[in-house]
Amino acid sequence: MSLDPKNILVINFGQLGDVVLSLPAFQAICDRFPQAKISAMVGKPAVPIIGMSGSAHKIIGVDRVALRDGSKLVSIGRMIKLVKDVRTAKFDLVIDLHSYAETNLLGFFSGASQRLYSHRPNRSLDYLGNFKPRPPRQDLTIHAVDRYLDVLKPLQIKNENRTPHLRTIPAADAAVDSLLKKEKADSNALLVGLFFGAGHAVRRWPVERYAQLADFLIRNHGVRVIVFAGPEEREFVAKARSLFPPTTIFLDRLTIPQLASAQARLTLFISNDTGPMHIAAAVGTSVIVILDRPTPHSFTPVGDQHRVLCGVDVNDISVDRVYQVANELLSSNRTERLISRSKQK
Repeated sequence: MSLDPKNILVINFGQLGDVVLSLPAFQAICDRFPQAKISAMVGKPAVPIIGMSGSAHKIIGVDRVALRDGSKLVSIGRMIKLVKDVRTAKFDLVIDLHSYAETNLLGFFSGASQRLYSHRPNRSLDYLGNFKPRPPRQDLTIHAVDRYLDVLKPLQIKNENRTPHLRTIPAADAAVDSLLKKEKADSNALLVGLFFGAGHAVRRWPVERYAQLADFLIRNHGVRVIVFAGPEEREFVAKARSLFPPTTIFLDRLTIPQLASAQARLTLFISNDTGPMHIAAAVGTSVIVILDRPTPHSFTPVGDQHRVLCGVDVNDISVDRVYQVANELLSSNRTERLISRSKQK
């Protein structure tokens, strides 16, 4: 088969963190086919992620929840329209990085002459792909970044960068600057972000422990603590305000680009295992992940500047243990800042 596609559709219907971890694969496709027009199809929450990565010329956001849980007749109508739009675009290569049965079918009906699908046993209809050679069978023992890059092996992609990267948006930067100014957050202050939410209750380190950690960080390091919360955490914000030190900043109404802009200003981000953790790492902020399992898994941040704290149960992880690691990273950051300032002089 020819390896000179002009119009490529790349699909990833995974969750927010999945899409962030697939960014090296998106970028590798851009680098491999610099003359091609690349369209990305992702779930609607992940649309800003692709935008900030700069790895697609066009972004197609799909409301997967509405397709799955909405009226069957309405969902069928939306699927028919989506198939029609994809066929109209006349893609000559479809790459399905995450591979669900429905996305494999969408690629099949797209009319694209070449279809490269992730090989996920019991999850995908990858036999609908026709690219030769086929990608290797999904290996759950390797990092998610590498699993996405494995899908691209038949495209002869080599020496790819494994680190997801996001650029902030000027409008979001300005909005965050305004919010921090209202909170009287000094531009030279060390900012530490905390995220106490998670998609599953078993992943949530108790909010009371986050509050105690915030108190230690403020008293011992003089930082400003920012607590981030999304729609799923909003109902807990009132309780959290009563627990955290009075100087704590709460940001619970941010868009995804604003979240990224705020995280890019942080010295450190401490979080449960959830999507915002991956965004923080992708904008270059050091991350501490509080993990509800005895060993790290394949969805942890990529890079030596991050730390993963594990426990058989998330409640096994003490405040002292998290603070000790945070103290090490903050002390290291202070040293780097002093060296940088001395060089500037």
